[in-house]
Amino acid sequence: MAGLPIVFIPGLLTTGRIYQHQADHLGRAHPVLLADHWTGSSMGEIADSILALMPETFALVGTSMGGYVAFEIMRRAPQRVAKLALLSTTAHPDAPDRSAQRRQQLAWTREHGVRAGTKGLWNILVHPARREDHALLNVFYEMSEELGIEAFARQTEAIIGRADSRPLLAEIKVPTLVIAGADDHLLPPSNSVEIAAGIPGAHLETIAHCGHMGVIEMPETYTKLLGDFLAS
Repeated sequence: MAGLPIVFIPGLLTTGRIYQHQADHLGRAHPVLLADHWTGSSMGEIADSILALMPETFALVGTSMGGYVAFEIMRRAPQRVAKLALLSTTAHPDAPDRSAQRRQQLAWTREHGVRAGTKGLWNILVHPARREDHALLNVFYEMSEELGIEAFARQTEAIIGRADSRPLLAEIKVPTLVIAGADDHLLPPSNSVEIAAGIPGAHLETIAHCGHMGVIEMPETYTKLLGDFLAS
């Protein structure tokens, strides 16, 4: 298989299942690898562990929290990333009030369980038209339960401690695709507009009728965009 390897980094409390459609289709032409974003408790630790295991050169795809990790990889080893795709993410650091909310959410989830924690986030994760999509919700339940509460705790601390990546944007020189859901209520599209404007030559796509988890809400659309980007 001669294609450029693709390294996928999922978001908070999600596993490689969010990229199943992309892996099935893009994997016909590219080696596909899933990054571990659940055993480290800082962005630096997560990025270093990924870099230690991945090929010398690869395309990097990060969704939400995965985008924060992708920025850290670009900060540490930009020469190893041939192409970059940033999905439903932000370059901003965590605001103090948001960090406090995250810790409260973690404490509540410890008490009530990861399934309840996932359900509590559901309405801001997907487009309003998909809030009653119980099959999709069950996928999120299964992913969060597979990772478990301690992984959630580590990811929460890593997200809270992440760096401000806005100063990094102008230093990113590789071809970059930025994708946003037009109806993302967790990280509104303005975050993606800022990223694309800051990275020289970056291309922005905003997907209509799509929420924060567009990669699994509208998998065919995201697979097509990523496939075209990798082939260009």
